[in-house]
Formats: sequence, structure tokens, C-alpha cells
Amino acid sequence: MRKIYIFDTTLRDGEQSPGVNLNTQEKVEIALQLEKLGVDRMEAGFPAASPGDLAAVNAVARAVKNASVMGLARSVEKDIDAVKEALKGAADPAIHIFLATSPIHRKHKLRMEKEQVLETAERAIRYAKKYFSRVEFSAEDAGRTELDFLCQVTELAVREGVSVVNIPDTVGYLNPQEFGNIFKTLKETVPGIERIQLSAHCHDDLGMATANSLAAILNGADQVEGTINGIGERAGNTALEEVALALATRADFFQAHTTLNLKEIAKTSRLVSKLTGMPVPGNKAIVGANAFAHESGIHQDGMLKEKTTYEIISPDTIGLKDSKLVLGKHSGRHAFREKLVDLGFDDLTEDQINAAFGKFKDLADRKKDVSNEDIIAMLEEKMVETPEVFALEQLVVSFDSHATPSATVRLKTPQGVQTTTSEGNGSIDAVYRAIDALSKEEVVLDDYTIKSVTDGTDALGDVHVVLKQGDESAQGRGVSTDILEASARAYVDALNRLIDKKNAPRRSRRDRDNVTLI
Repeated sequence: MRKIYIFDTTLRDGEQSPGVNLNTQEKVEIALQLEKLGVDRMEAGFPAASPGDLAAVNAVARAVKNASVMGLARSVEKDIDAVKEALKGAADPAIHIFLATSPIHRKHKLRMEKEQVLETAERAIRYAKKYFSRVEFSAEDAGRTELDFLCQVTELAVREGVSVVNIPDTVGYLNPQEFGNIFKTLKETVPGIERIQLSAHCHDDLGMATANSLAAILNGADQVEGTINGIGERAGNTALEEVALALATRADFFQAHTTLNLKEIAKTSRLVSKLTGMPVPGNKAIVGANAFAHESGIHQDGMLKEKTTYEIISPDTIGLKDSKLVLGKHSGRHAFREKLVDLGFDDLTEDQINAAFGKFKDLADRKKDVSNEDIIAMLEEKMVETPEVFALEQLVVSFDSHATPSATVRLKTPQGVQTTTSEGNGSIDAVYRAIDALSKEEVVLDDYTIKSVTDGTDALGDVHVVLKQGDESAQGRGVSTDILEASARAYVDALNRLIDKKNAPRRSRRDRDNVTLI
């Protein structure tokens, strides 16, 4: 199969993303990771932009040994001189020069006629060839350039001895059919085109950068230019990880491949995101947090039976350990059962699993993501079954910083469902007074503790209480995303345990201690 060369411009076009400003150390760190990823060429920056950029490009050029390091230059001598200076010490230096060719750029930016554009390009290429054996020439805004004039520009570049002619869709204007046709036409009409490589550089303004790059490959492109995570000017560039995985996954169709070390993709993505401060969207292809996550019960069931039912790429391919079965409100019983086994709850009865699944569904309706800790807390809330003399049916709490808090509790009791309202020194005190009134049990709250099971504002609250009644005491536990509800559940749980103790056959303290120890 044909090899497609990967030209990474994360350090140049990617750094042009609004708000991104990499220092020299950060550029070198990313460059070394790109080297591990196996990119063929990396554009380290635009040396003429500033002395700092020149120094950063030089630092990258000296650090990287196994990839060609390139600098960008306009078609003017001072820019080319800056690249020459910046790439001193590079193991494999090359220059990338560009000149706009479209009617709108010729008229409004360059104020040049076609002949002037051709003359300027010729002079720049000849000057660059004095110092670099490998020159890449880009016809900026090639996507909106007249096709016959683009052929003229390309023919001139070939004649002057460039190694690569780059065809940029600078403003992300074209669709795959149009962009692919440019490469097909150049391949068929430009004399000597076989002596050089054709490159595709696409922007994502209409969301077609990857599709356009793949269309270019199908029509003869030898190189794809892009960035990690698709960062770049405006809506960004072609995401290189998407092109690489498309070629690897659909090698049967594209009949082309890259030589990237695909297992370094996830690591490279994380590093670029961290140093640029640009988070990767969760639904981003290949490297998004949800790219290998499944929540739908139907999908999870299929994944557990055969992963290829819903995954065309293995997470291991890009350096991730495994897929994620995300437990949420769409999850099914199969995935939940597997999660219980993973967490060590493999001895539950079918009835216990069904009861836990019902509680899980209730929790998932209130919480976006249900974590392992949430499930453990939910299961451990009632690991010891206690007869339910009382059960919380409903809780309504009214709080006003300038009034006495009140709570209305509806409780299932041996006499039926009953409701009452009580006031208290605080919301929880009001709740507990109402429960006492309904249960008619005289108890003392001996201990009350609360902790967060997970992070975030929707974290589960885990409440632990100890109630005393004479010489007896019992502890109860309640878990909920609402701490008032968790507090009520813990209190009722402790009440039920106290009553169970009173109703149990009398045993000596020693016997009870032995049972506890067992």
C-alpha cells in the first residue's frame, strides 16, 4: 500500500489557535512526543514572526533527531533567512514557503496580477533552494484559486525543483468531491508531477477537514498536513489522529497507510490538550472521553457479548487500556450485573440484584454519571437486611434563614402510611422530630456523621447515625444525592434496627458479642 506522509503543524498552525501561547520548553516537549508518535515532518513555527519564535524553532530543531523539522516563511527573502537561522543544528531541516494564489487574495491582500504572483513564487523558491535541499511550496487559498492558474503555479514549482507542493483549503470552503478533483486534475495535467509529492492542508470551517483530506488521498495526495486534536486557526485543522485511524481501520478501501505509532495517539492528545489549555470535547472522534464509552443498555449488552458489535476501533490501538461501560439511566441489567462482579459483589442473589438495579435506576435519574463509589455506597447501605417496620415514603423540607425550619414526613408504619409536620432548630432536627412523632419511639441521637462519596455538586451524601434507647443502641445508614433525604433514611434505618433488637429473643451480652465477632 502507498505510504502517506504525516506533516504535523501543531506547533505552528495549532499554536495560532486563539488563546494558545506555547513557550520554548512546551514546544520542545510536544515536539519530542510527536517524534515518538512517528510524524514524518513537523512544522515548528514561523521564525520571522518574532525572536522568541525563532529561538523556539531552533530549540525544537536541535532536540528532534528522527523527524524533519520545518519552518514557515512567506515568499520574501527575510523570512527565508529567518528559517535558515532557526534550523541551524537540525538533523533534517526543510523550509515551507507560501504565497496566496486565489483571486480574492491577489486583489485584496497581495494587490498582484497573476504574472506577479508567478514571478514572486519563482524568486522565493530559487532563493530557498540555495540553502535547503528540500523545499515545500504552498499555494495559499488554493481551494478558491482558478484550477487552470493553480496548475500553472504547480508546474512552476515543479520546474524550480521543490519537493512538495501543498494544496491548502485555507478557509475550509470546499467539499470532498471538489477538493479531490483538484488533486486528480493536477496529477493528470501538470508535466513532471510524478517528481514531487502533493500535500493536502485542510481547515475545518464547515466540518469537512478530515473528509477533504481523505478525498485528497483517494485522488493521489502523498502527504496530509494537520494537527493533534484538530486545533488551529478558527475552527481548526485536519485532526491527524482521525486521518491515521481512518486509513488504518479502512485500509481495504483507501489502500494507503501511515507509519505512525498509533499507540502514542492518546498520550500525544493528552499532552497537547494540557499544554495548550484546549480541552478535547467528549464526543471528539478517536481521542474524546466518550470515543470508547458506552451507556445505552442495548450497546452495552452487545459489547459484553462481542466488542465489534459497537466498536470498529480497539481502544488498545491508540494506547488506551479498555472501553468504558458508563453506567447511567440508559444502562441495562446486563452491564449492571457485570459491574457488580467487577466490584466484588459476585455473591448476590437474583432478588438482591434486582433490588439493587432498581435503586441504581433511581439514582441514575438524578445523577449524570454513576461512579463505582456510588454503586458501592448504594449496595453497602443495606448489606444487612433488617425488617422494615418503618419506611420513608416522602420528605418535604421548608427552610428560610429568617424563620424556623419545618419538615413534613410521610412514613409507612404498622398502622399504615402517616404524615406529620414538625419544626426544629435546623432542617435535620425538624426531620428527626417528625419521624419521632410518627414512630412514637423515644430515642436519643447519639452520633451523626456525613461524608461525600464522590466529588462534585451531585455527589452522593453518605449519612451514618447511632440511636440509643435505654441500654440498646443501633446504627443506621442512608445514601442519597440529597443530604436531607440521606439523613432521614439513616434515621429510619437505625430505628428499624433498634426495633429488631427489641423483638429478637433475649440473649446474653456475651452471646451478642460473639455473634458480632462472627
